[in-house]
Amino acid sequence: MSDQPVMGEPTPGGRFGDFGGMFVPETLVPACLELDRAFRDAWADGGFRAELDALLGDYAGRPSPLTRCQRLGDELGGVTLLLKREDLNHTGSHKINNVLGQALLAKRMGKDRLVAETGAGQHGVATATAAALLGQRCTVYMGEVDMARQELNVFRMRLLGAEVKPAASGSRTLKDAVNEAMRDWVATVEDTHYCLGSVMGPHPYPWMVREFHRVLGIEAREQCVALLGDVPDVVVACVGGGSNAAGIFSGFADDRSELVGVEPAGGAAIGGGIPGIVHGMQSFLKQDEFGQVEEAQSISAGLDYPGVGPEHAHLAASGRAIYPSVTDAEVIDAFQLLSRTEGIIPALEPAHALAWVSRERASLVGRSVLVSLSGRGDKDVAQMMEVLGP
Repeated sequence: MSDQPVMGEPTPGGRFGDFGGMFVPETLVPACLELDRAFRDAWADGGFRAELDALLGDYAGRPSPLTRCQRLGDELGGVTLLLKREDLNHTGSHKINNVLGQALLAKRMGKDRLVAETGAGQHGVATATAAALLGQRCTVYMGEVDMARQELNVFRMRLLGAEVKPAASGSRTLKDAVNEAMRDWVATVEDTHYCLGSVMGPHPYPWMVREFHRVLGIEAREQCVALLGDVPDVVVACVGGGSNAAGIFSGFADDRSELVGVEPAGGAAIGGGIPGIVHGMQSFLKQDEFGQVEEAQSISAGLDYPGVGPEHAHLAASGRAIYPSVTDAEVIDAFQLLSRTEGIIPALEPAHALAWVSRERASLVGRSVLVSLSGRGDKDVAQMMEVLGP
């Protein structure tokens, strides 16, 4: 086990234990090093932090509430169930926390164009939103499959002034959108900042994105202690790349709380993968016997990714967090369960976390469980209409 502090700063080479690093083309190494220096400088600058905090409060709507789900908790047999309501942030998910930080950082670096990848569209919408707010140009890459099932978010991005470009190679989902965004960045690095949407990619992105989301964990811990008088017994979040999970886990990493990151069964990089290198990082990765990346599958476009952030790989390897998986069928049931019992329609991504809680209800009776409700389900309603029928 590494002697690094739990969810502390990575090594100078960007490592969390055996995972992370900076595996990028030689042309991008200076850009990554520049970003590392710029982030460290900004994060130590009280003026930058104050400007970001002001935007998170006055524009994004933080702090997000903590909601106790009495009816659903009773239906689960007596679970004290709490939701951290990132679905109530401006743009409808946790993504705005990281994007506002990166957009301000890009402005500080003198870069007036943002390029981003998106799966479910929430990161793309958040990036387009921040670019509109700060007067930046914006290009978002999105897999053709995801564009078809998330038409509403494609329209929102274009309405906000972003150019949305389809990724037509491979599985035409999130992995391929990342590939296209990185190709764009290589060619335009002088005036472009790659606004990566999760705790993945080359150093310093996994660390930087987690730090921008740390506000989520800080708030949640304070709110849980105020409501319960203690930290929750279990903290649960969905994991694709893993940004919302990293954000909320960071608030409880040094506590007794059990940390549970829930993966989709068809994209379980930790549960079904082996260490490998993808998108500039070393982490757990779904790959075949020849080292070829396997396609991930999930009903949720935001979790349709064959890898996972390197810090999650380290948390799993060290035993600090566990990473079970749930099936699409379980997610569909959980999506309906929260809607029916609490009047809250979740995004399909956090419905994975709820699905695990529902499945494990017998072992959670009498315990307090905090779930990161990382997004709202407006974007998924059309897809679920087709799945569920009349």
